[in-house]
Amino acid sequence: PALSEGPYFKPRSPLRRSIVPAGAGGTRLTLSGRVLTTSGRPVAKALIDFWQASASGVYDNGGHRFRGHQLTDGDGRYTLFTVVPGLYPGRTRHIHVKVQAPRKPVLTTQLFFPNVPGNAADSIYDRDCVVRNWRTRDGRRLATFDFVLDLP
Repeated sequence: PALSEGPYFKPRSPLRRSIVPAGAGGTRLTLSGRVLTTSGRPVAKALIDFWQASASGVYDNGGHRFRGHQLTDGDGRYTLFTVVPGLYPGRTRHIHVKVQAPRKPVLTTQLFFPNVPGNAADSIYDRDCVVRNWRTRDGRRLATFDFVLDLP
């Protein structure tokens, strides 16, 4: 579902799969999934723009730390390398996302994490936007999420 963009979006993020700056702290997270239509067809070359707070809950509003965009492959797949975002007052852990199929409207949403105590108190939280398959492997968090666009 569509959710608030929030005040921290910056256009023209770098094209990259890893949005973790050198030397950044935090638990590493690999998020992967697909962009699909409502009929389950993959969306190739969908633009996905990610931005989030650092592990300490701070947004980089002057540069492009923890910001980046990528295009899905021919099967609608994407992979993002980041860190588990930190908390800041009034919000639970989340990643902001804009998803756009070629020449179609933009879906702006947010992704959330399971079992975070702050989820219930966050007025934007939507359980339909919780990442799936949340697990740990070799000290890294792994999760999946498929974005479904309102397209045939």
